[in-house]
Amino acid sequence: MEMPEEEREQDIENLFEEIVTEIFPSLVKEIDLQVQEVQRTPNKRNPKRSTPRHIIIKMPRAKDKERILKAAREKQSVTYKGAAIRLSADFSTEAMQARRGWQEIFKVALTGLAHWIELQPADLGSQVQFLSRACALWAHPQ
Repeated sequence: MEMPEEEREQDIENLFEEIVTEIFPSLVKEIDLQVQEVQRTPNKRNPKRSTPRHIIIKMPRAKDKERILKAAREKQSVTYKGAAIRLSADFSTEAMQARRGWQEIFKVALTGLAHWIELQPADLGSQVQFLSRACALWAHPQ
């Protein structure tokens, strides 16, 4: 989330709860909205310029986080007081490197599969659908 710089840590927790309550009222009734930790990311571009920094919010239950992110994806455009807000999962450097490594493996596998389909087009059907769906789900988890 990107928020104005003047917000303090406790204010950010309250602001997060307020935003989620306003944007996803039905979801708040179903989940226990708790914040475990709040951090601001360092300003990478220009430290002299006062641009809003990203805020990382850690929640005690991953399932609640996933439900909020899923609701945000379904809504597509999330705004709060007229400002666009982006909600996304934050991955560690190790996780991002692992995902990049798997992308290369999937590319090679799909290339080999495409060649095999050219050789034996009538035999595959459901196997191809399964593999393509698995790749799509891996690339864009729900």
